[in-house]
Amino acid sequence: MIGRLTGNLALIEGNLLLLDVAGVGYEVEVSASVLASSPQIGASMTLFTHFVVREEAQLLFGFADQGERDLFRTYIRINGVGPKMALALISSINPATLVSAVQANEVGVLTKVPGVGKKTAERLMVELKSRLDVLMPDGISSVVSAVGSADSVAGREAEDALIALGYKPNQAAEAVHRAQQALADTPAGTEELVTWVLRRMGRAS
Repeated sequence: MIGRLTGNLALIEGNLLLLDVAGVGYEVEVSASVLASSPQIGASMTLFTHFVVREEAQLLFGFADQGERDLFRTYIRINGVGPKMALALISSINPATLVSAVQANEVGVLTKVPGVGKKTAERLMVELKSRLDVLMPDGISSVVSAVGSADSVAGREAEDALIALGYKPNQAAEAVHRAQQALADTPAGTEELVTWVLRRMGRAS
């Protein structure tokens, strides 16, 4: 099992990184958070990894931290969820947003994930409800309760607006989360949330 890699970033192609570790190049499919924080080509980086062995291929998936990898491993234990779909779920839905959606039975949040149709989303929702305790590691439950408005209409509309402006789904969710925390003392609608993000965090590059 390959659990962690540290090396120099040699190449980025889509969501695939080539990591040079002591002269050996590892191709690693990574989450959106890894891509968003990846260093310049040639710079050193560390990835927590999950190794998948199949008859036709050996695949390596990389994550920003252990918590993200643990969430990936939780997903792939669900019947019908393979590594590709698990990676898409992690890259598309912030953990706090996911927990809120599961608690509110909002299937539509899951259908926004590439490759997840309505029937698959409904089955996932049932499976995820029985795994809420696993989906809320490292205090995610407290984050969800502190920002209960994360699944509010304004929050979701703000995320959609930011995605339309070029933010990746997980970046939009994180930005809205920060805006809601900053504006917790005053009622904040969609416009206020988007304005705060654009003024304080800038547009997506």
